[in-house]
Amino acid sequence: MSTILNTNGTSLQIPTPYDANAFKCDIVTAEWNSDITHALRDGAIKTLRTAGVKKENIRCYDVPGTVELVNAAGVLVKRRPDAVIIIGCVIRGDTPHFDYVCQQAAQGAAIINARGETPLIFGVITVDTLEQAQQRAGGILGNKGSEAAAAAISMANLHASIC
Repeated sequence: MSTILNTNGTSLQIPTPYDANAFKCDIVTAEWNSDITHALRDGAIKTLRTAGVKKENIRCYDVPGTVELVNAAGVLVKRRPDAVIIIGCVIRGDTPHFDYVCQQAAQGAAIINARGETPLIFGVITVDTLEQAQQRAGGILGNKGSEAAAAAISMANLHASIC
């Protein structure tokens, strides 16, 4: 089993998918703050590949922003992949827009997840500064996208064991 650097600065083990050859994961990435979100997506892909997931079983989609992640995730879970990861980055500004975007994304993801169909992993980072985002997207605190991929595998394994 491999490990990755966790955002709290410790190592996180990468779980093995119940069937790495068949494991399918969809990743939806917000284009807003793309320097950060693409680094998070790349971390997720690297972790999935390290776990043995086939390249062709990792499907990536882009949406304009973090709010749109929920709509795409809602469509993708109906296709029944083993897991869906949504990736976004919301940086606090001088207006309440940050709060609205974060609330919509988190609430929408929670509603989809509560259905219990396909694990939806919330890989959206919400930070105060660009520096904080960089630290969590492959910087000194690791890569939150990698953590999301590890969570996707763990939740898919749980679903496989109880369904």
